[in-house]
Amino acid sequence: MPVFARRETMVAFLHVERPKNQMETCETVAYGKGIAMPGIHYLAVVVAAVAAFVASSVYYMVFGKTLVALLPAESGAVDMRKVPAWKKAAEFVRGFVVALVVAYLVAHFGVASWTGALRLALLVWLGFPFMILTGAVLWDNRPWKFAVIHSGDWLMKLVLMTVILSMWHS
Repeated sequence: MPVFARRETMVAFLHVERPKNQMETCETVAYGKGIAMPGIHYLAVVVAAVAAFVASSVYYMVFGKTLVALLPAESGAVDMRKVPAWKKAAEFVRGFVVALVVAYLVAHFGVASWTGALRLALLVWLGFPFMILTGAVLWDNRPWKFAVIHSGDWLMKLVLMTVILSMWHS
C-alpha cells in the first residue's frame, strides 16, 4: 500500500491537530454553513490569490531579465515587467484557481498549523510544478535555470497560499 493511500496517513504526515471532540471527516473542518465547498473560507482564498500574485510579480521583476535571456528569441518571451493587462488578469485567475484547490486540500486534511502548511506546500510543489518543469528541461530542451526560476516562483506561491489558508482560522 502506498504511503499516502489512506487519508489518515496524510493527515499524520501533515501533523494535523484536531480537538478530541471532532471526528475525522471532511465536514468537521467546515468553517461556515451554506457554502459550496465545506471548509473553504472564500475571503481567505482571495487574500491568498492576491498575495501570491503580488509576490510573483515582484519575483519576476527581479528574475524576468534572466528568464528572457535564457530563452531563444523565437520563443516569443517578453520582459515580464511589460506584460499586457489581459495576461496579468489571466494570471490572477490562474492563481485564484490554484488557491481554491489548495484551500480544498487544507480543509480536507484539516491543516491548521504553519508546519503542516509548509509540508503541504512542499508536497504539492514537488508533485506538480517541480515535476512539470523538470519535464520541460528533459523533453523541451529548456535550460535548467529556466526550471529553477519558475520552480522558485511556484514554491513561493504555494507556501504563501498554504500558510495563509491554514492560519486564517487559527
